[in-house]
Formats: sequence, structure tokens, C-alpha cells
Amino acid sequence: MSSLSRELVFLILQFLDEEKFKDTESGFYFNMKHFEDLVQGGEWDEVEKYLGGFTKVEDNRYSMKIFFEIRKQKYLEALDRHDRAKAVEILVKDLKVFASFNEELFKEITQLLTLENFRQNEQLSKYGDTKSARNIMLLELKKLIEANPLFRDKLNFPPFKASRLRTLINQSLNWQHQLCKNPRPNPDIKTLFTDHSCAAPPTNGARPAPPPTNGPLVGPIPKSGAFPPMGGHSPFQPVVSPSPSAIAGWMTNANPSLPHAVPPGGPPGLVQPPNTAAFLKHARTPSVPPGLDYQSADSEHLMKRMRVGQPDEVSFSGASHPPTSMYSQDDLPKNVVRTLNQGSNVMSLDFHPVQQTILLVGTNVGDVGIWEVGSRERIAHKTFKVWDVSSCSLPLQATLMKDATISVNRCLWSPDGSVLGVAFSKHIVQIYAFIPNGELRHQVEIDAHMGGVNDIAFSHPNKTLSIITCGDDKLIKVWDATKGQKQYTFEGHEAPVYSVCPHYKESIQFIFSTAIDGKIKAWLYDCLGSRVDYDAPGHWCTTMAYSADGSRLFSCGTSKEGESHLVEWNESEGAIKRTYSGFRKRSLGVVQFDTTRNRFLAAGDEFMVKFWDMDNTNILTTTDADGGLPASPRLRFNREGSLLAVTTNDNGIKILANADGQRLLRMLESRAFEGSRGPPPQQINTKPHIVNALGAPSNVSSPVAVNAERSERILPSVSMSNLASMDTRTQDVKPRINAPDESDKAKTWKMADISDSSNLKALRLPDTAAAPSKVVRLLYTNSGIALLALGSNAVHKLWKWQRNDRNPSGKSTATMAPQLWQPSNGILMTNDTADSNPEEATACIALSKNDSYVMSASGGKVSLFNMMTFKVMTTFMSPPPAATFLAFHPQDNNIIAIGMDDSTIQIYNVRVDEVKTKLKGHQKKITGLAFSQSLNVLVSSGADAQLCVWSIDGWEKKKSRFIQAPANRAAGPLVGDTRVQFHNDQTHLLVVHETQISMYDSKLDCLRSWSPRDALPAPVSSAIYSCDGLLVYASFCDGAIGVFEVDSLRLRCRIASSSYMPSSISSSGNIYPMVVAAHPSEPNQIALGMSDGSVHVMEPLESDTKWGPSLAQDNGSHPAMSSSPAITNPQSTEPAAR
Repeated sequence: MSSLSRELVFLILQFLDEEKFKDTESGFYFNMKHFEDLVQGGEWDEVEKYLGGFTKVEDNRYSMKIFFEIRKQKYLEALDRHDRAKAVEILVKDLKVFASFNEELFKEITQLLTLENFRQNEQLSKYGDTKSARNIMLLELKKLIEANPLFRDKLNFPPFKASRLRTLINQSLNWQHQLCKNPRPNPDIKTLFTDHSCAAPPTNGARPAPPPTNGPLVGPIPKSGAFPPMGGHSPFQPVVSPSPSAIAGWMTNANPSLPHAVPPGGPPGLVQPPNTAAFLKHARTPSVPPGLDYQSADSEHLMKRMRVGQPDEVSFSGASHPPTSMYSQDDLPKNVVRTLNQGSNVMSLDFHPVQQTILLVGTNVGDVGIWEVGSRERIAHKTFKVWDVSSCSLPLQATLMKDATISVNRCLWSPDGSVLGVAFSKHIVQIYAFIPNGELRHQVEIDAHMGGVNDIAFSHPNKTLSIITCGDDKLIKVWDATKGQKQYTFEGHEAPVYSVCPHYKESIQFIFSTAIDGKIKAWLYDCLGSRVDYDAPGHWCTTMAYSADGSRLFSCGTSKEGESHLVEWNESEGAIKRTYSGFRKRSLGVVQFDTTRNRFLAAGDEFMVKFWDMDNTNILTTTDADGGLPASPRLRFNREGSLLAVTTNDNGIKILANADGQRLLRMLESRAFEGSRGPPPQQINTKPHIVNALGAPSNVSSPVAVNAERSERILPSVSMSNLASMDTRTQDVKPRINAPDESDKAKTWKMADISDSSNLKALRLPDTAAAPSKVVRLLYTNSGIALLALGSNAVHKLWKWQRNDRNPSGKSTATMAPQLWQPSNGILMTNDTADSNPEEATACIALSKNDSYVMSASGGKVSLFNMMTFKVMTTFMSPPPAATFLAFHPQDNNIIAIGMDDSTIQIYNVRVDEVKTKLKGHQKKITGLAFSQSLNVLVSSGADAQLCVWSIDGWEKKKSRFIQAPANRAAGPLVGDTRVQFHNDQTHLLVVHETQISMYDSKLDCLRSWSPRDALPAPVSSAIYSCDGLLVYASFCDGAIGVFEVDSLRLRCRIASSSYMPSSISSSGNIYPMVVAAHPSEPNQIALGMSDGSVHVMEPLESDTKWGPSLAQDNGSHPAMSSSPAITNPQSTEPAAR
């Protein structure tokens, strides 16, 4: 060994000694081969010592199972050797620790001592010799280790280039040589123990002997001035990333969280989670929280085999951020469009998560108001009042007696907008139920903290809605939001807690909290203390928020000296990733911020609103909102980022909007104008319906003052995704009744009948296939920019719309042809067919929430495709039976419900490649599956025309019902494919059969039904809800399309096949839509997958904006689903179409 290499070994040993790694395991890399050798050699003490460098028995259920299997094997081997004394020692010292977790199992293990041969135990009868038993155990241990979140990123040695450490030493020495006062062309590196320097040249003119040009360690030395570029690397940095934490590292699938980290009530999105490993200050990862199933705790990838050999694969849960070019400053809401006068200083703002023009406001005098910003109407107003003084604590009563003034510190909507919470400056949190008519009803009042309640947030730690509170008493508490019962208390802060930020990744939920001493902590729902303890910039008041997709974490705060800091955290290192510039040196007050569109940040500072692009630390733009803002205005975006509410100096609120927001408000304004014209005399006393109970708009009243008695008023649910569905009906309409009188009969409903291509916008998508096969499945991507079709030949096709001047949004449209997209490798996405005929198979398909992968089957194995490369990431579930329908679990994207052609439903865990349970209840193949997270159920439908409801918790069948044949059909049981889809409200169910379209409630009671007749006599081929839940689109086997209203199943519009197909084709009657797909954000756009293999996109004309009759023809109000007289009658009250 050369002297320099010897010195390098000494330096490595010194480093290991300094880092305390000399006699202990570093915990950075788990060498599976070394572990296998130890196990196969029976070196049990060394096995546990090596494992101990990575995990302990009590860390989580994976670790407990690993240690149990090892100690059980050691115990059985002692029994096999008839060494009873050793077996007893192992039982007492090693296995007794598990008795507290499973006492029965420990008793059974103990009883093995009484047997002459433990193989007499039925469960151990197949135990072979020691070597084979160790090999079998090793297979189980490998699976447990790979699934254990504590071993994530520790099982693969990183791919270094050859001689990487020598290269780093070489770079260091060259850099040192470059700094020499007298650099030599060929420096002689003699030692690594001291910094290199070249001696001064001899003064007598003698030249020193040339040193060797190649050192045994360093290698060839480049000429001076041509040194290799220096990186930010250290030759001794850990070779792998730190271990994931129990808080955020166990999961890869982060459910999309709302700004300010309010987790949504909908299904979790599939996004790349933050890794907060380096945030942890504790030596070990905390234990699994109560109730976490060890079979589903880790979801980093689908399974271990998917991690290998897919360098260009899109992650199962990779977050996709749109490129910067997709956004411009015009996307920011900067134009003042409304000014609202609250009357007192606004302390907190929050837009409704669904009805995006509804704004919740809390003030410094304890008032709570709700504004409909479209009509400028304050629809609710509550002054502060203790609901039940007798139930208040004595300290609170004394505080209120001493000083009755109180302020709102925070007001917030729940994720679904059904309730709202208000935190006050003294002890109290009040929770209201929000009724769609604008009424606020008392739900629960909580005496939460001693002193002020500084922040609140909603979460679902136990599948029920909870509210998190923090206060001046340095505590964080979690309460049942319905009953007010305390569930958790978190202690550990040494100063008043300023803010809370809950977040979750599948089954793991946690809370970030900040205190006014600048400390940031994180908590699991287990009362075992903080998992994180680090400092926020500024060391004072700080709030934290995730981007809407949950993939990026930001914080904003102000120091006592007035220095403000807006930063993004690098969660993989526990460090600040970037600091955004542009704040004044001395901010007046604590700066507030918000995020939107997974792209922009906004903060109130210096009497203006400042905007940043998340990927750029410099200010993007600013606006002063036409003046009148305080020094540090409070602000809040609506969910889509089209509106921004900002507080003003004069106790008001300004609403800023972008182009989408202005369009939204103009539509509301025009409808309010129509409503202000007044009803005709004969209807002057009619109470107008504003919207159906599904939350979709049909009317907006004119701006009037709040009336507490207006309980019949129902608020509009308006967003940019359903702008096009907003019509201009006036208030002067009669509510529908069961037996219309003669005056109603005179006002016959006239549906729109479209039979010519000039009456709509229709586009046949380009296709290069010579003989395309029929389209059996069709769906839009969640982003709305592409269409994915699956043909009966098992081949997928993907059409993408390009963003340009004609289509600035880049979303699908019928006015511009998309590109039939294929990756550069030219491969096709083709399903496995298992040597069967795919034309005869029942195809199924499901798309990930972030559009990065698609799961699909056509009679063979289920395939998982990368949507970027079209490569197969994995296959599973070999037939028979074959998969016929796929649906993702709403809370765990590794759990898939798979309907099979043998009439069973298999609940499959993709990560561990295991069927968890089989559901049996149908008599024919499964043709439909739909989850409801709010009801916590799975509804299935089959070719036996039966509906079944299954509990998600235990997978037991709760109810079943066969759908009934319509009155115009011969009596007898129905058969044939039956599809189901839950409405946006997660309680009402659309049931589709060739004989009918029906609406069912959660009890499987039929609310209303429509069967083919009159203008639409052909069998139903497909049907689906529009994205806003107002319409049902149905396709028929004669090529026609029907547009129905959800609340009554009244036919609103008929689209004949001649309007979108050439007459030569449409007249034959052989070509028809096999499937209809609804756009995810444009409620009036649909796509049709045809039996001839073509795909059509259609929209109403711009002059119509929606399907159906004009305002003059639109007669009759639209009863709410929850209150319509039609609910009690299975048959629709719809007049016959004419």
C-alpha cells in the first residue's frame, strides 16, 4: 500500500472515530448480504447487534415482527437441540417482551417446552431442518425489512463513479495547489495530513529535482489553472440520504392539502411527499401511532420490484409541477372587482372550499360574517356571544366579567365547507354548522385554552372530523368537531403556540406547530412528544403552509425587530431551500401569506400585496389594490386562485380577481340583475330557489341586507370549473309540485333538439390507425388537457392539447385538434391479454390523480403504465379470474378494489402484492365500483343488475338490492352491465343500465328513474355526471346523446348522431357511442368513444354557453335533491319529451 493510500485509511478511521462509528453501526446503509450471512450462520447476537444500528424492537410493527421472527427461530433451534435450559433463557430474556402485545401467542410458545418435539404443534409440523428454516425465515425478514419505513433508502448502495473518494481528494489538493504563492507545474504531494503548499523557489538559481508527475493516490495532476471544477461535496459525507422520519418519511403518497395545511375531505391526491428526516432531533424514529395497520404503513413505491430497472419511470406518487411557461402574471388576481364593508377590523379570512365566492370573515370585535362576493351581499352575521355560560370554566367566566371585549383570532372552513370554526382571543372555540341557505347553526362550543386561542385547523385523524387548537397556554389540543370531546393534548412548547399546520400522507397524520419563541415542532397523534424541534427564521411569529398538492412546505414570519422571512423548506435535509427577497427592512406587524395553484406565493407587506413564483426568490410583481391597504394586509386566495381577498384600512375587504375571476363575478352579477327585475304579479309571493341541494347554482338573488328569517335561501356553489353551467334563470318561477295545475301545463317544457352540426361544436380526434378498434373505455386526464382511450384490441391512445394563442389554457377543446401523442421510443401502451381474445374481454382502466400512471386490464394481467414513457411499470393479478373493474381506495392509493369476472371483488394491496380480502355477494361479473369517503363505503354493481354496499372498515356487506325493471318493460329480473358513480356530494348514486338511468340514496332507495322512450328510445350505452354535478350525460345505442338535469332527470337536450357524424355514417345506425366521458373542469364538454374506434369531443356553441333551452324556454324551478317531491317516487316527474 502506498504511503498516501495508507494516510487515507488513517483519515477514514479518524472520521469514524470522531463520528462515533468505530464500534457502532452508522445506520446509513443496511447490507442485506452481510445480514443474510449472519442469519444463515446462526450468529444471533451479531444479527441483533447489526439490526440495532437501524431499529429497535419498539420502533414500529415491522421492527417488532423482525425481532420476533429472529428470536422465535433462535428459540426453536434450542428446542431442536434439546437444550431446554437455553430455550428457557431465550423465552425469559428475549421473547417475554412480546407477551404484552400478544399474551396468547406467548403462552403458546411457552407450551412448546412441554412437548418432546415441538413439531407436534400443528402450526410447526412442517418445520424442517435448521438450514431450510433459516432460509424460509430470511425470505420473510427481507419482505419486512423492505416494507419497514426505517429502512427506506438504506437498502441500495448509491452508484458512485469509480475511485470517487480519490477524485475528491485530488480536487482538494489541486485547489490547495492553486492557492499556493508559488505554484509549481508538477507539485509533489507528500502527505494528506497537512494542507499542501509549494516551497519558494531556490534563490541561487538552482532548479530542484523534478518530482514525480503521478502520485500513487492522486493520479495525474492537471496543469495549473485547469483544475477540475469544485463541487459542494465532502469526501466523507454519508453515502445515502438520511432515514425517513415517522412523520413524513413513511409515506410517498401525500393527499393534497389545502393552503394552510387544511387536509381536504376528498380522496387523497398522488403526490411526492416531503421527507422531514433531517428535521428530527431524536435518535430513533418514533413508534407507529395507534391504529396504524402494519400492512399499510409504508407506501413509498408500489413494491420493491418496481424500484429496480426503471430509471425513466414516473414515480407511483410523483408530484408534477407545471412548467413555469404554463403560467404568467395574468394568472394572478390583481384587479380590484369588489369592495366589501365589514364595519370592524378584519382579523381573519377564508374562502369556502366548494362555493368559491363565499367568504368567511372574523373581526376584532368578535363578529363573524359570511359574504357572497358575487352579489356583494353579507348573507350571515353573528356577533360574539357565549352560548352556554354555565358550562364555561371559572377562569373564563372571571375573564369575561373583568373584560368582555373579545376578538376573532382565526376563522376557518372545514375541508368540505359543511362547518366552520372560530378561534377567539379568550379561551373559546365555536363551531357552526353551515346550512346551504346561509344559516349558521350552533354545533359545539369548546372552552379550549387558558388565555387566547391563537389558531385552529381541521383534520381527520380518526376518520371523523376533528379541530386542532393552540393557545397562550403553550398547548396544542385536538377535539372532536361534532361533540367537542378532547382527543389529544400535545405538550412541549415553552412559549405560547402561534400556529398549527396539519398534514397527512395516507395513514400517517401529523401536525406542525410554531410558537412565539420561533420553535417549530411536529407531532403524531400519539401523545408521545414532539418529533421535530428546530428554529424558524426570525425566531418569533411564524405560520407554515403546504402547497395545494402537498409537495412543498413554506413558512412566513416576522421577527420582533420587524424583519420578515418567507422561505421554502428542503424537507429532505431539514434546511431552508430558498429564501424569498423583497420585504421591507422593518415590517409593521406580522406579515401574512398564502399559496395558490402550486405556483405562486403572496404576502401582505409595505401597504401592498407582493407575489412570488415559487421557483424564483425575486418578487414577481406587486399590487397596491388601488390603495387603502394597511401596512401588513391580511389576504386569502380562493381554491382556484381566481380571487384574492385583502383587508383594508377602513374595516373593509377588497376582492381582487384575474380574468377567470372577473368572468365568474360577471356571470353572478348578470344573474343578480335578472333576479332584480321582480316577479310577475301572479308569482309575487313565490319563494325562489337559489340552487339545488347538490350545491350547484341556478339563481343568485339581488343584493339585499341579511335577513335572519330567509331560511329558504340556498347559496350558489360556484367555481371556475362550473362557470359554463351557470344559466341566467330569473327568480320569477313557480316551484314544481306533484300535480301541476292547468297554468303549469300551459308552460310546457321544451327541450333542445340538436340535429345539425351547426348547432354545436364537435371535433373528431385525429387517428392514424388503419383499422381502429372500438373504444371500450374513455376518460379525461385529471388536468383536463388530454383524453385517454382504451380500445377493444387492448391498445391505449392518448390525445394531448397544446397550449398556444388559440388555446391559452392548454385544456381540451372542440375548436382545436389535439395531437395523438406517443413517446419518442414509439411504443404503444398495450395491455396483457393472456393469450385470450381482448375483443371478448371486459376492459377496465383507472388513472392516477396526478396523471403520471394508468392502471388497466383487457382480460389478462392488470398492467401499470408510465404515462410519460408508455412503459409497463409492473403487472399483477394473473387470470383467471380476470379483472373487470378497477377503483382506488380513497384513503390509501396502494389499496385497489378489483372487480373480477367470477363475481368477486378483490381488495388488493399493490405494495405487498397481496389480496387482503375477497368480497362475495354478486352472481355475475363485476361491472362497476364506486367509493364514498364520507359514507365510508364501497358500492359495487354487477352484470346481475345488483347493487351491494360494503363497509370500508371491515369489508362486510351492509346492504344489497337488485335494480327494478322499468314499467314499460316486461316483468322479470334484469341482467346486463350495470355501472355506478357517486355524485360530488358523496351520498347520491348514479346507476346506469341499458334499461334506465336512476338515482339512489345511501340506503339504496331509488329516488328517481328514467327509462328510454319518446325522443330517446334506444338502450342506454353509457352515462356519467358532469363535473359540477348538475347534469347527467347519457349515450344511446342509436348514436344519440341525452343531457339530463340531475335533480329531476328531466331531459334538457337531445343531440342526434347526425350533428357530430357524417350523414353516411349516422344514417346506418350501426355506429354509436360506447362510452361517454365528462371533462373534469368544464361541465359542458363531453367526449364520446365510438364503436368504430373514433373519439369525438363536443361542446355547446359559445353563444349558448350550455346545453339546453334558452332563458325564455326555461320554465320551472329545479327542486333540490334533498327536498324534491320526486324523491318519494321512483319514477321521474318529468313531462314526456317532445
